[in-house]
Amino acid sequence: MHRFLHVAVLGAALMAMVAVPAALKAADDHPTRYHDKEHHDDHEWNDREDRAYQKWLEEKHHAKREFAKLKEKEQREYWKWRHEHPDKD
Repeated sequence: MHRFLHVAVLGAALMAMVAVPAALKAADDHPTRYHDKEHHDDHEWNDREDRAYQKWLEEKHHAKREFAKLKEKEQREYWKWRHEHPDKD
């Protein structure tokens, strides 16, 4: 019985090692979307948006922090700036 318990715990640990990275990857497959109330549109947060956000932080001399943790007023300021600075692709 003792041996069975060890095998069961080891098996569960190995399964968790496979399941957790798979779940994290699945979460990455669905990017976060933000709604811009003032411009009445949605923005998908992807690598391009992240680069633009980093540029905005540098221009405004803001400390680096996640967009989701900004106050609503700061998020509105970013979306205003973003509409004034579209990608050049």
